[in-house]
Formats: sequence, C-alpha cells, structure tokens
Amino acid sequence: MNPGIRRRGARLSLLVAGTVSAAALAAVPSAHATDVLPSPPVASVGPVLPGAPGAPGAPAPPAAKAPAFGAYLHYGPRGVERMSELSEWLGGAELRVGHTYLPGDRWSNIEGAPRFLEAWADWRKEKADRLFVLNVPMLERNEEGVSDREVARLLRQGAAGRFDHHFRVLAERLVRLGVPDTVLVPGWEMNGTTYTHRCGPDPESWKKYWNRIVTTMRSVAGQEFRFDFTPSRGRDAVPWTQCYPGDDVVDIIGMDSYDQPRGMSFDEQVTEPFGLQDHVDFAAAHKKPISYPEWGLFRNGDNEEYMRRMLRWMDEKKPLYNTVTDYCPHGVWQCKENPGASAVYRDLLSGRDGTPAVPTVPTAPAEPADPVRPPQCSPLDLGDWVDYWLGGKLCVRLDWWQGERRG
Repeated sequence: MNPGIRRRGARLSLLVAGTVSAAALAAVPSAHATDVLPSPPVASVGPVLPGAPGAPGAPAPPAAKAPAFGAYLHYGPRGVERMSELSEWLGGAELRVGHTYLPGDRWSNIEGAPRFLEAWADWRKEKADRLFVLNVPMLERNEEGVSDREVARLLRQGAAGRFDHHFRVLAERLVRLGVPDTVLVPGWEMNGTTYTHRCGPDPESWKKYWNRIVTTMRSVAGQEFRFDFTPSRGRDAVPWTQCYPGDDVVDIIGMDSYDQPRGMSFDEQVTEPFGLQDHVDFAAAHKKPISYPEWGLFRNGDNEEYMRRMLRWMDEKKPLYNTVTDYCPHGVWQCKENPGASAVYRDLLSGRDGTPAVPTVPTAPAEPADPVRPPQCSPLDLGDWVDYWLGGKLCVRLDWWQGERRG
C-alpha cells in the first residue's frame, strides 16, 4: 500500500530395500498440513563422498545471517529516523530492512522525486548487510479509481514500451545514489482491485509490461537490482499465478499478508487457495526465495494468536526479508490499538541479531542426489505427480534377489 493509505477490503525420508513386490515406505504429512514445515527428501543410508556437505573434513558452509526484518514506518526521512527508535524499543534488535514506496500520483514521482530517496540511500550504505526495499508503481494515477477499460489500454501501452524511459530514469537515479542493489517491488498486489497497476484487466499485457520494466532497469550500467513479484494473499480479483511474468525476470516471490478477512483463522490463511502455503510451494517450484513486504494485523483486531503464528511461520519458512506495516490498524509500535499483539511481537523479536540461519530458498520436492544414493539402488519413474506426494523417487535395490548369497 502507499504511504498513509489503509488497506481497502483489502517430504520424506525414503528407504526402499528388498523385493520388487514388497517395499517399505515411510511418509510425512502433506505439505498442506497446517503449520508444518515441509521437509526435503532425505536419502537412505549410503556412502558420503569426500567434500560433500557433512563429510569428514569438508569445509563448513558459510554462516548466513538470520532472515532480515524491519518495518514500514513512514515513507520519507522520518521513516529513516524511526528505524533506530524501533530498534531501541526491541532491545537493540538489528533492523536490516528499510522499506518505502514511491508516490504513484505522477510519472515524475515514480522516477524518484528529488530529496525523496537520499535519506534511505544513506541509511542503506551505513552497513553492508542492509536491504533497501522500494515499492514502485507501474502506472501513474495509481490510486485514482481508473476503470478496467483504461487500465487495459495503459497496460498495452506499457507492454509496447511507451513508459520505458521513466524506469530508466529511476534505475539511473538509484545507481547514482549508491544503492544499485535495491530490492524493487513493482506493481505490488496486482491481483487486487485497488491500484491502477492491477493485472486483472489484461494479464498478458501486464506480464509483458513487467518484462519491459525489468529489462529496461537491468540495462543501466552498474545496477544489481532484485525484482520482487508480490501479490496479496488469496485469490482476490484474479489468481495471482495468472500474473506471474516468468523466472528470468523475477528474483524473489513475495506476498502481502494481513490478518483478514474477519473471522478467518491463521490455519485458514495457510490453507486457502493462493494462500500462505501455496505461496511457499510456488516459490519452491520456481527456485526463488520468498518475502513478506507487507504484513500485519487488520480485520480481526488485536489478535495475539495471529501475531504469534505469523512470526512462527516466518521463522520456519525463512523469507529473505519481512517488513511489518507499522501504522494503525496494522502496526505494533506506532499503533496503540493493538497492545496484546504488540507485546507478542516485542517479546519474540527483542534483541534479535545476525544469528546463523538456514538458506532462504524454499525446498522443492526433489530426487536425492546421486552421491548419497544407496549402492545398487535404482529409482522408479512413477510420474511427477506420484513423486511429488511421495517426496522423491521410489528406490529399489537391484541386488534384492541375491538374498543370503550376498557377501
């Protein structure tokens, strides 16, 4: 959402040995079971090659920082100032993500108005491991209730290259300010109805337009941008998968996820179509890290259970970053209407720093690697669908028939 605007409406350890006609198989619950972290397939016992992860004498992988978190606090310099204040409130927790939005009223502001980005660029450059996240409207008049017919026309123009120069100016400005590694979130919540940059009126043109924006900005010398495709949770006006523009032009798959609609439990937010679990699964299938650029309280009020479960979910799923929307009704520090959830947030995040964490790319179901496959074990091709639900290939020992004759 833009500054000051409230939301509207808003597998499996697998070991098979013995005969072809009798195989022992153990499985874990489906990845769609509520609040269960999907486990990657684990190979059955076998030799580990020298140099493989976990082998004696193998170098330890470099420690990764804990998933970065922060908050949207204010769109301008005041938001930068409040980062240190929020960190103090959280017992000195390291806030590694600064998040703001470009105004979507006119093209000159989408290009990066003078004196708008300087403070954020300075904050980002103070520490090497910080992330600067910038939401970028794809069209001007972004919150003016533009009709579907007009949106479709504008998307076709964008797909044809009419607006390329605006994004080139923005890219050049970010490089010049010394933040060429900015995480960009163009056209966020495109599956909804709030913004002019919505996808629904013409998904094919929207995807072509996204491709032009990314191609244009990547053409600027010195850039290291990452592009975050971020729908809102759930189906909304159109399934967000229909808007996905392609792996070559997406670096991160995000999701804006608030505690809504009224009466929906966190379990339902996980399992609903195009919800939290589908988001994680989709990103894993596309080998992309996930993020939560916007999240927080909403229709269900001061919901301590939501806050506790959402923070646990993110600890399990390890997004690249998350930023809570910290103003009423969503927030926990600047909003005094949510004392219970605020206490949960503060208790669970106080003092967090850069402790080691697992990689941030969700694990997709995959065949176990050859170096740790049991000797004389051959996988059976049962089809992708069966492999998915088993969590890997069914593996059969080729020497089963030798029985007691095996030496």
